[in-house]
Amino acid sequence: MNFASDNWAGASPEVMDAVIRHNHGFAPAYGGDPLSLGVVQRFSELFEREVEVWFTATGTAANSLGLAGLSRPGGVVLCAEEAHVMSDESGATEFQSGGMKLIPVKSPLGRMDPAALSATLARHPEGGRSVPVGLSLTNATEWGTVYPVAQVTELAAIARSRGLKVHMDGARFANAVAALGVSPAEITWRAGVDFLSFGGTKNGCWAAEAIVVFSPGLFQDMEARRQRAGHTFSKTRFVAAQFEGYLSEGNWVKRARHANAMAERLRAGIRASAVARLGWESDINEVFAVIPKAALARLRAAGGAAHEWPGVAVGADEVLVRLVTSWATTEAEVEGFLGVV
Repeated sequence: MNFASDNWAGASPEVMDAVIRHNHGFAPAYGGDPLSLGVVQRFSELFEREVEVWFTATGTAANSLGLAGLSRPGGVVLCAEEAHVMSDESGATEFQSGGMKLIPVKSPLGRMDPAALSATLARHPEGGRSVPVGLSLTNATEWGTVYPVAQVTELAAIARSRGLKVHMDGARFANAVAALGVSPAEITWRAGVDFLSFGGTKNGCWAAEAIVVFSPGLFQDMEARRQRAGHTFSKTRFVAAQFEGYLSEGNWVKRARHANAMAERLRAGIRASAVARLGWESDINEVFAVIPKAALARLRAAGGAAHEWPGVAVGADEVLVRLVTSWATTEAEVEGFLGVV
């Protein structure tokens, strides 16, 4: 009954099989091997256009290096109030960019408010000392919600009207695609997104993330930035192997659908509970539930795990927890949790 995080789950069999399959013989280093080049082509097929792909080991590296590629003196990036780039990456974007600032925008339940975005941009007029250069949207959000295509399109249009580039943090991109039932192209470049941090680690990979650029050549110095950050792999084929197993036969979406389905079983059980309730409705594999403190103690005593979520008022004998399902979560674990609660 481990619902602490999808990061806690191991790598999926197809990912591990691919790594083992490609662990033989010799291959050119630094991404010049046929497997790595083939995976880049696979990304182009997935997104229905030619893309540029920069592998990294972590989502923080993908986010910060991508956003740093937009940096200029006085540059600022607008993001959600509780975006991962703002709250959980220890200033990585500021560090990688040489000091570019992040500015939070009001984002109820994780989704940026278009009026708030326009108002924030108005406070940074053209010709000012701070220059908005980028908009960062997280899909799926830190609150377990998703931006539908229309909302991404609206926000991207506002940003582009001021010449900003649009970044999407896709740490749980697969879960968002699965929940929305749209193609990867529809929710990204066709909606106005310029580049994407494509996450694999939370959904079955073990160290495979990528900056996917929808207009090749957008970042003139990314190779040097990635090298300086320590994310240029000599044995790139092992990152590519993970993506080969992850992307083949639609495994990336299949695994995300399973995680989302297990989360919906949790939500359904909590909705029907007499002692627990949902903090809010979510869309993907993150469930936010208000449960008795005694129930959390019982869960932990049984060897289970859930993360206490701060910042939301609940009753004195209650606690808000985030429950995250994964590709490896079973129906038995879900029923076990509901039985404990």
